[in-house]
Amino acid sequence: MLTGDEFGRLFEEFRRTAFRLETLSVYDVEDERDEYAAFLAGEPMPPEWSDNPWVRSMTDLGKSVSRVHVLRSPLTDYLRYELSAYPGNITAGEQIGIIDLAEKEVTGLPDHDFWLFDDERVYRMHYTSDGKFQGAEPLPSDRLREYRRYRDIAQSHAVPFSDYRKSHQA
Repeated sequence: MLTGDEFGRLFEEFRRTAFRLETLSVYDVEDERDEYAAFLAGEPMPPEWSDNPWVRSMTDLGKSVSRVHVLRSPLTDYLRYELSAYPGNITAGEQIGIIDLAEKEVTGLPDHDFWLFDDERVYRMHYTSDGKFQGAEPLPSDRLREYRRYRDIAQSHAVPFSDYRKSHQA
């Protein structure tokens, strides 16, 4: 399992594309705890929310970063927080799609998160039941076809985040 800097290097090493499938309704990220508490308290978010520097560090190099978040409304507080950050990720160049399972049934997707880099390397993400990251498990190359198919299914069923947001604003 990759964690910490070893996991972080994956985002420096990929050459063309990084795709993420997200499936959890809560992620417990230590670096986000203060920001999450501020969000819940209705405080303004930091300036980097308008143009995510982490995403920009990849897209400015001509790399493609995309994700599909599979969720079920009504949204958890954490999902409301995460989705409120997505416009800044999109400004920085990330392509984000949403599949809301309360609105449409999609079959053929895994029940776990993963990253697919350059269509050549796949990492299954492992979390505790309360959303703490445990590590990224490198999967063997004979699983690539399966995970490419998961990506294709997710992308074909996802609605662009901007469309999802428009249809779910109060």
